[in-house]
Amino acid sequence: MKKIVLIGKSGCGKTTLCQRIFKEELEYKKTQSVEVVGGSAIDTPGEYMEHKQYYKALVVTAVEADLVVMVQSGDDTEWTFSPRINSMFNKPMIGVITKMDMHPEEWKIDDIEDLMRFAGAEKVFRVSALTGEGIRNLTDFLGEEE
Repeated sequence: MKKIVLIGKSGCGKTTLCQRIFKEELEYKKTQSVEVVGGSAIDTPGEYMEHKQYYKALVVTAVEADLVVMVQSGDDTEWTFSPRINSMFNKPMIGVITKMDMHPEEWKIDDIEDLMRFAGAEKVFRVSALTGEGIRNLTDFLGEEE
């Protein structure tokens, strides 16, 4: 599996997504510091994305990853990522829209997907860590060999 770093706001579902990918029990846990999950995922605190002074910490953390994963909740109307943020990392980037089980309006999801592509996502996945929707497509992609 590709080594990934997950970035996104607090509460967008990064930790729960990691738990689902690595078939761990789903339980809420606030990420307080950078954590390695399952040996190949780096889970970052949402505050790193919410406060620009921590962007350097994200860049340094991403050095060890093969892929940057932008995570945005489908029920969040506030956009998190800057246009072409992928250039900050010099790594391939994908987007993951979480919380699809909350049945967000299709046009909102389409807008989020467009914004993720504008931020630099090469591919965008729509998932629900609770129901498992879209997880298989994501894990299949992450498991592909370079």
